Amino acid sequence: MRSKFEKFSLLGAGVFVGILVSINISAWADRTSVSQLPIDELRVFAEVFAKVKSDYVEPVEDKKLINEALAGMLQGLDPHSTFMDADAYKELQAGTQGEFGGLGIEVAMEDGLVKVVTPIEDSPAYKAGLKSGDLIMKLDDTQVRGLTLNDAVKRMRGVPDTKITLTVVRKGEDKPLTFTLTRAIIKAQSVKSKLIEPGYAYVRITQFQERTGEDLAKALKTLRADNKGAFKGLVLDLRNNPGGLLDAAVGVSAAFLPKDDLVVYTEGRVADSKMRLNATPMDYARRGKSDYLKDLPEEYKTVPIVVLINAGSASASEIVAGALQDHKRATIMGIQSFGKGSVQTILPMNNGSAIKLTTARYFTPNGRSIQAKGIVPDTIVDDGSDPSLSLHEADLKRHLSNPSDIAKANAEKAEEVKARVGGDKPKDEKFAETRGPIEPASKDDFQFVQALNQLKGLPVQKAPEAVKAATDKPASTEKPAGAEKPVKK
Repeated sequence: MRSKFEKFSLLGAGVFVGILVSINISAWADRTSVSQLPIDELRVFAEVFAKVKSDYVEPVEDKKLINEALAGMLQGLDPHSTFMDADAYKELQAGTQGEFGGLGIEVAMEDGLVKVVTPIEDSPAYKAGLKSGDLIMKLDDTQVRGLTLNDAVKRMRGVPDTKITLTVVRKGEDKPLTFTLTRAIIKAQSVKSKLIEPGYAYVRITQFQERTGEDLAKALKTLRADNKGAFKGLVLDLRNNPGGLLDAAVGVSAAFLPKDDLVVYTEGRVADSKMRLNATPMDYARRGKSDYLKDLPEEYKTVPIVVLINAGSASASEIVAGALQDHKRATIMGIQSFGKGSVQTILPMNNGSAIKLTTARYFTPNGRSIQAKGIVPDTIVDDGSDPSLSLHEADLKRHLSNPSDIAKANAEKAEEVKARVGGDKPKDEKFAETRGPIEPASKDDFQFVQALNQLKGLPVQKAPEAVKAATDKPASTEKPAGAEKPVKK
């Protein structure tokens, strides 16, 4: 009996090695001799596989066991590497093309729960008030703990107009919160723009998708046509932008940088992961695209820019902010960004599945690694939220370390948080309470108002408390010059 089982184990090990080859590990095998394959470990895998097949309380399909094993392999590396079955891969492709079904949240796995990285603007999740850092513990009546991230995402996605109830743990709340959301087709408009007033433009990028560069160029040309005279300033809003496609980030940066300026470079173990991407059509107009920036008005290369970022600004957003900051092309304003400085490569498999694998770290033009640190703004302007509720890459388990001095990075982050909450004094609880989403670029958008002040040369307030203190002063009984009635405050 034992010899029979050993034969099955060896056969299973051989089958598993064959599976590795069939899912495109052949490229790796070309660089690694067969004698270096971990045969003993693969034999253990085959033994476990056989035991599960023969002794588990219920029959389990081979495909499920293999897929779960692959998912576990990738999940154990870092928060962003993952295995995608054929359905999950199709959903990912749909997402980068700008339309998909679901709730509209960027998520990661943390301690067996689904953690909200950021809600996508205008999505059901955004409108319902889900926040960065929320932990989803139940999907309808199903406990999230025990599900893979892919399983959880599948449950959240579904037929439009159907409902799902999320039970959420939020830091600072005594008991779980419940949100009943209606699924929708998420048509993510990645670029939004408007002329604030003559001479001042506003552009918001919500995600970096396949057409983001083209859409930005179109928006900038429209703004120029609508504006009378030269531009005096532009606000580029990257808040709560979870990232997306690398070449789209290069294209957005190239719209505002001189031709051939370095935007970002990457470093990894293999040659393909080492790149230098510049503000040139070769690096942003890929996949047969034409140079969509060739007719862009030249004044966008010199117009003063304020870039808004926050803890929800991640990955591609940080590439753009870092490039514009290093080239001193823009003033970065807001609070410290998420800190996702790693590159994920999508590797399709022969059976329709794919893996998303972390293959490199990226660096700003001046050689800064953003990984687990983020972009520190030139001008720190708080939004009134509790900084302890902000989620950053460094908060995720198994996150990649920053290759620079970790102690120094941690010290800088501590000083950053201290500065945001005003030193050691207690924060005003009124501004720490749970609030619904604020309309970007509205009069209630404190950070946007300060960005406009910066462009106009007016004083910039660092936190809403300063504005609150000013508006809490008793109304003057004196009449302003030319006024007929006392001013109401």
